[in-house]
Amino acid sequence: MSAITVLTLVPNACDRIDRCLASVAWADDLFCVVDPNTTDGSDAIARRHSSHVVVHEYCNAAAQRNWAIPQIDTEWTLVLDADEWVSDELAARIRTIIHDPASCDGYLIRRRSYFFGKLIGYCGWQRDYNLRLFRTAKGRYLARRVHSRVAVEGTIGRIDQVMYHDDKRNFEEYFATFQRFTSWGAQDLFESGKRATLFDVTARPFSRFLKMYLLKQGFRDGYHGAVLCGLGAFSVFTKYAKLWNLRRLAGGGPERPSDPYDNRSAQP
Repeated sequence: MSAITVLTLVPNACDRIDRCLASVAWADDLFCVVDPNTTDGSDAIARRHSSHVVVHEYCNAAAQRNWAIPQIDTEWTLVLDADEWVSDELAARIRTIIHDPASCDGYLIRRRSYFFGKLIGYCGWQRDYNLRLFRTAKGRYLARRVHSRVAVEGTIGRIDQVMYHDDKRNFEEYFATFQRFTSWGAQDLFESGKRATLFDVTARPFSRFLKMYLLKQGFRDGYHGAVLCGLGAFSVFTKYAKLWNLRRLAGGGPERPSDPYDNRSAQP
């Protein structure tokens, strides 16, 4: 019989991790990898749900997961963030998939997200699918600091049953993550040889806002939608402004500036 491991990275998330792990209590194994700088008791909550809890130095989410995946001995892996949880309908669908010999090698799962306490229906978030379920031997994360994804060798399917995401609840949470994401995103672009143009720091943020607010109907989410779209545009501006600054500091030469967010404890 096929078995499944749920892989969860554990940061400071004591107000969310219990719901996350309770939603996958049906899994054969809950593999929780704790950031050693976690201080709010999230690790103790994880241990109440699972005996498979380890502490490992955190660099970024992709590296942490790629360290963990080779240690998983079940045929299937489901990756779940500490601020996410699985609906009953999704849990039933996953159990059906892993016991079907004709299943694909990986699956995109529909995710619906809350922002500042509101379940967002538009802004582009209504079609948010993430590859989270895969045959363990066939999936690894791409080596990126931010917004990395699983690369699966084989066929990919899609699951419409929903997982939920309790995204940023306030500005403090948003801007703490914002700083890391924009710095890591700029560093990834820098290392790939990308240069920031005037288009990138002027028109690209404006285009992001128009796409989210008008084309993706963010206006239908009211004030939450307007704020979310505005912050999305600002994050694009900041990422490319930081890329411009990395190039400026490097003088256009081959030497790479240091990454101020390497080995930070908080997770994206």
